[in-house]
Amino acid sequence: MSAAAKSPAAGTPPGRGALRRNLPPARRFLAGRKRVLVRLGGWSLLESAQTFLGGYCLAQALDRGFLAGQTGTGLLWLAVAAASILGAGPPMRGVFTQLAELTEPLRDALVRRAVRQALRRAVTDPARTDDRADTGAVSRLTHQTEIVRDSFAGLVLTVRAFVFNAVGALIGLLALAPELLLVVLPPLVLGIGLFLATLLPMASAQRAFLDADEAVAEGVGAVSVGHRDLVACGAQADAAERTGRLIDTAERTSRVLARWAALRTVALGVAGQLPVLLLLVTTPWLLRQGVTTGALAGALTYLLQALLPALHSMMTALGAAGTRLLVVVDRFQDATAAPVPPKAPDPDPDPDPDPDPDMVVEAGTPRGRRPSRTAPAVEIRAVTHAYGPDSPPVLDHLHLTVRRGEHIAVVGPSGIGKSTLAGVVSGLVAPDHGTVLLGGEPVTGATAQDLADRRVLIPQQAYVFTGSVRDNLLHLRPDATSGELTYAIGVLGAEPLVDRLGGPDAVLDPRGLSHGERQLLALCRAYLSSAPLVLLDEATCHLDPAAEARAERAFAERAFTDGARARGGALIVVAHRLSSARRADRVLVLDGTTPRFGTHEELLTSSALYRDLFGHWQHTPPPAGS
Repeated sequence: MSAAAKSPAAGTPPGRGALRRNLPPARRFLAGRKRVLVRLGGWSLLESAQTFLGGYCLAQALDRGFLAGQTGTGLLWLAVAAASILGAGPPMRGVFTQLAELTEPLRDALVRRAVRQALRRAVTDPARTDDRADTGAVSRLTHQTEIVRDSFAGLVLTVRAFVFNAVGALIGLLALAPELLLVVLPPLVLGIGLFLATLLPMASAQRAFLDADEAVAEGVGAVSVGHRDLVACGAQADAAERTGRLIDTAERTSRVLARWAALRTVALGVAGQLPVLLLLVTTPWLLRQGVTTGALAGALTYLLQALLPALHSMMTALGAAGTRLLVVVDRFQDATAAPVPPKAPDPDPDPDPDPDPDMVVEAGTPRGRRPSRTAPAVEIRAVTHAYGPDSPPVLDHLHLTVRRGEHIAVVGPSGIGKSTLAGVVSGLVAPDHGTVLLGGEPVTGATAQDLADRRVLIPQQAYVFTGSVRDNLLHLRPDATSGELTYAIGVLGAEPLVDRLGGPDAVLDPRGLSHGERQLLALCRAYLSSAPLVLLDEATCHLDPAAEARAERAFAERAFTDGARARGGALIVVAHRLSSARRADRVLVLDGTTPRFGTHEELLTSSALYRDLFGHWQHTPPPAGS
């Protein structure tokens, strides 16, 4: 759940804060459509004439017609009322035409906001571009935009209907007998006041319910994606407990929402049923005041056929669609707020800038210096990064040096920051503090082409596009020779796949490929890249262990060649299996508190987490067929 969703402005109730945040943009939206509102009001005013004539004509038909012995006069007044009903068709058509001029621009604007926010998050937080991507953005783009459009349309229709029906009915009551207003207005105003008093608390309850619902969806999604890591770390019980707490919170918020809905029903009873009851109870007094039978019948007609149905519809719409509209639109406001720009990395955060190449120091000043003649493949100096100003850092004052030609594995629980580290090293994520150097050159300020020349990053979700196999494999280096292409396919064991697809010139349909086949093609593409540094962010998780080992060996040998080492070549693997750590020269263990860096044997002694992970992996039987 986002911080915005969880933390309204200090001292401001969520419902009131949401109303305050959304009133200015709502006024701007409506101010830009004054002509549409004027036309909508005009058609609605014509519609209210039918409401007025319905009760007034009935009263006149009784008093001047049937009760006075003038049947023809009575029938004439009823004919006028019937004609007013038939004449309501064109005004209603005009109302719906103008309604579309309001709702469709609103929906289009919200879709644009949702797309802009999704793009912003993809740029500022590329480490989330996996199966745990922003599902809230997808919901805003599809389901929530439709909620806003439908709720706004229903709200406009029902509020408009109540306002103009009330105008017609109240004018009719005043025309029939002013005493009728003394009976009808007080309970009507009281009920509406009680109902309005519940709107903001109900909006707060609705917002809390949506927050809890999204938290359950995100929590369950995170468990689904990270189930392998949870099993590997033995954290199933902890994940179940956290998910259970989210579900309990969602249940509590739904109960609170139901209680406010019950109070809304009470307000509806006061405003909707009490006026009719009082009119019946006060009938003797009204007759003594000279109110005619026809006027009483007309008043009941206004209440039962016009005013109270419109009031019921408006209260239902405001209580359900209105609060839902306020909450969902407020979530668009939260979601589309400009993200906090990342701080520029410190040019040199430590007085002693060069940590020892064989160690990671989590805090303080690195001890020792490296020779300046040959820069390491990767150098991370005091890097800190968090995904929000109030969030704990996923990388905290991290130092790391990767030698040229070295093979590094990164391990740790799911969500600990492994993909974030890959994004920081590749230059896709700007750290809040610290410096990242590739081959001695800073990542900050490098152009996209400069970064592409220095490193290649393969994420877990491999990208394959429609086109020939050759086009996919040569995407990062179109000038590679046929011999180099054949060698890359062979060294990574992709010949059976390429043969099955019909050869390098066969047309490729991504929908016909498994996740593992996509990953194998992406690995071939990365192998052909001219970038000396390779980062594999769980890029082999869908391959079997033998294919994974073959791919890692191939990339390790590629990084160790003279040409790659001279240009700062190295291999960094965000490990999916602990076997990747056994193959690496050194291993970085991220545990959220004290990262450790060393060989497999060293970490078995110095890192309790690594011992646990390795021990659990050793005692887990391999999958069938591997």
